Amino acid sequence: MSQPPPPPGWYPDPAGSPAARWWDGQGWTEHLQQQAPPPPAPVPQLPGGASLYDQPVLVVSQKTKLIELTNEYAVYDGQGRQIGAVVQVGQSAAKKAVRLLSSLDQFLTHHLEVRDARGPVLVLTRPAKFVKSRVLVQRPDGAPLGEIVQANVFGKIRFDLLAGGQVVGSIQAENWRAWNFAVLDAAGTEVARITKTWEGLARTLFTTADRYVVLVHYRLPEPLASMVIASALTVDTALKQDERGLN
Repeated sequence: MSQPPPPPGWYPDPAGSPAARWWDGQGWTEHLQQQAPPPPAPVPQLPGGASLYDQPVLVVSQKTKLIELTNEYAVYDGQGRQIGAVVQVGQSAAKKAVRLLSSLDQFLTHHLEVRDARGPVLVLTRPAKFVKSRVLVQRPDGAPLGEIVQANVFGKIRFDLLAGGQVVGSIQAENWRAWNFAVLDAAGTEVARITKTWEGLARTLFTTADRYVVLVHYRLPEPLASMVIASALTVDTALKQDERGLN
């Protein structure tokens, strides 16, 4: 005894298209209905749930690894809660091999993705360089925010903050060792500070070459706000990660 045909309705298209096809109870018709796209995957939530842009204190700490083939950083607030992360993306197997076997990796292009509880908020690209570094600051969708450009190699290191071809600020080292920096706006007013000698939370925890504290003096407008978030990563990637080479 044969089974009765299914009732009329929308069913997956037997022709294999992503749409649904109408079954009239006797046969397939020419009517198609586009399926709604699946909901986007949820963004992983970091502890704290806060935006990096709302914090007066950001502690950027590079993760310690026995063999470091990619740069990874955790970002904490002033109370020691992790509120963000930074990961190096786009590292091919060949680039990892170069990093493992030599110091030539410092001259290659690097991509860093800055994330908070909302997901990616910034993408930093340091193009291949020879002596001076520059870092392109973009939104995750590729919209440009500006550039952080190393102005000199010797003496007190300075980076210029550029947006739309105009100088909107600078990062200036206090001395030739380049451990502490003042972040200035276009008028020369200090708006933030990058330091390794913060008197706050567990000071002794933040005294090695791969940890920086960013002190933001007040809420900043764009693009300066994003430049300040990118500043400690620029200092570490452009200078401290390259200290084996010409810098």
